[in-house]
Amino acid sequence: MKLWKIGVLTSALAGAAFTLLPLSGLGQIATIPQQSYASDMKLQSKRSLIDFLPDGDSSKPSWKQAESMEFDTSASGMSHFPEISTRVASVWTDTHIYFLFWCRYDSLNVYQGEDPKVERWQLWGRDVAEVFLNPQPERVNHYYEFEVAPNNQWIDLEIDKTKNPFTDASWNSGFDHATRIDAKNHVWTAEMRIPVSSMNVGAIHPGAEWRANFFRAAGEGGDDRRKFLAWSIIPEGKTFHVPTRFGILRLVN
Repeated sequence: MKLWKIGVLTSALAGAAFTLLPLSGLGQIATIPQQSYASDMKLQSKRSLIDFLPDGDSSKPSWKQAESMEFDTSASGMSHFPEISTRVASVWTDTHIYFLFWCRYDSLNVYQGEDPKVERWQLWGRDVAEVFLNPQPERVNHYYEFEVAPNNQWIDLEIDKTKNPFTDASWNSGFDHATRIDAKNHVWTAEMRIPVSSMNVGAIHPGAEWRANFFRAAGEGGDDRRKFLAWSIIPEGKTFHVPTRFGILRLVN
């Protein structure tokens, strides 16, 4: 079967002996991984002194003080794509967790003529930046997914791999997001603000270690032509949904 996404699962597949794990929403088949984390990737999320609404502007003081990490490795870990190199940073406040992506691109592939205010199912079929976030890492198979496209289309999902289907598109985090496209330098930015209460987090404590992974999908055509990057690579699978490969997001002052 093709890498990363095969479309809507049939009832015949649902009755098979393996567990169905899609890429983003519904997709490629994989078996449930063992319940221990296998990644040592780390990113620090620093406290921001103020809350702010996303507007896609990376020059804010909070982002200038934030730690960022760059990745250009394919999700499998087998290739590098420097032409779509991606950088991600995170900050937090008492009520929100923020993420900023800087995404290099050679061309843009988005859904045209659609209302970006409306949640877009199968957004992962075009260019997108993604956050997979688990603020309760003891629950390895339960986490949240946030996607934003260059034209600010979006989707958020609650994932529980103990259920079938395990993707809940009806969940709504109420997250804010904004993008900017710098056509001259071939970079687009995506800024996200996620209410921690939407993920059943009562309070953020400095020193907490959440689990997270960051992804990028880019390019035109089918998945055999498109490029898929991962911050924490997934060498054993053909799906982004391998939570044991999530890295550490450490929340610090």
